[in-house]
Amino acid sequence: MRVTFLGTGSAMPLPDRVQTGLLVESDERSLLVDCGSGVLNRLTNTDVGYEGIGTVLLTHHHLDHVSDLLALLKARWLAGETHLEVVGPTGTKRLLDGLLDVHDYLQDRVELRIREVTAGSFEVAGFEIEATETRHSKDCLAYRFHGDNDAGDDDRSGGDFVFSGDSEAFEGLANFADGAAVLAHDCSFPDEVDVSNHPTPAQLGEALAGYDIGRVYLTHLYPHTEGKHEEMLQSIGDRYDGDVRFARDGLRIDI
Repeated sequence: MRVTFLGTGSAMPLPDRVQTGLLVESDERSLLVDCGSGVLNRLTNTDVGYEGIGTVLLTHHHLDHVSDLLALLKARWLAGETHLEVVGPTGTKRLLDGLLDVHDYLQDRVELRIREVTAGSFEVAGFEIEATETRHSKDCLAYRFHGDNDAGDDDRSGGDFVFSGDSEAFEGLANFADGAAVLAHDCSFPDEVDVSNHPTPAQLGEALAGYDIGRVYLTHLYPHTEGKHEEMLQSIGDRYDGDVRFARDGLRIDI
């Protein structure tokens, strides 16, 4: 499985960090997770391109995670692609219906399939996925992507990838990611910012302490984190002794 961080920014993007989006690939399968502003452009720098994105999986419906969704639909229509599937939490159909009411000229341009999911196990675009609810200001799901198991071992967790979506740090989410090869976790602000619905480094380190995760990438970074990376890593490291790094736009990791 390969994961490409398309956008590692937030609702306040930076020149080198657009809003949230991840590309997950395995064999011939491709899946876009979230589609914030700038993600459509970032896709043009990948081999998959927007033409190869037949399915989008949404963590939640905040604007910085969905604002390029109709732009993607339009780009695929203009490129001659005929379908798009959007999968996400309860309310995803209402979101798309509302967007298409506003941009009514895009209605019926492609075959649009919408599926709503809840916490549990399901398959999207050929990927086996588990979902759990996060702690955010809007209903949000974190996702665990199960890696391929060519060896036939029943324990598949070693090759798993987990994406927190937007969430406070808490033990339930850390337990959900336990044993995964890679966790991409929201770490929006440095410790001196008093914030809810997102974690600070100290909160994240405390939640992850004692759990076994191969590597943690910090994402969903607000401008407040600029120039604070080293102290943020130190704060996490004071509580959690695992491998923690900052994600960046364009970073590709093989799992």
